[in-house]
Amino acid sequence: MKIAPPSCEKCFDDYKDALDELQEVVRLYKTAPLDAKMQKKVIRTFELTHELALKTIVEFFKKQGRQQPFSGSRDTTVEAFNEELIDDGKGWLDMIIERIKFNPLYTEDFQGEFAEKITKKYIKLLENFERKLTKKLE
Repeated sequence: MKIAPPSCEKCFDDYKDALDELQEVVRLYKTAPLDAKMQKKVIRTFELTHELALKTIVEFFKKQGRQQPFSGSRDTTVEAFNEELIDDGKGWLDMIIERIKFNPLYTEDFQGEFAEKITKKYIKLLENFERKLTKKLE
């Protein structure tokens, strides 16, 4: 049995749920920013939210009838910036680079710094994406 791919709206609903969860985790993190478990939870929740944002962007372009001309998260991000789905292309590219740097294969102790960037910068970029896409889908 073939399963139909999720619609743009379904992906966006999933994204908004993940963003709500990230916002809650960030609120909790701010009460104990040095807690390693909480840092990991912020990072894991952020990664899920970011992946769902990218998936939503791809589905948005499909909904517009465009073929997927991009091969990865960087191309998707650049195209989303060009289409004004996101308002800080550099910030979004930084998110991708930071996720690569945090890859568990790297030994650098980066967790605390990454969690701080998520709570101070990246969450705002994700919230702006939600606002912009909501307007585009209306």
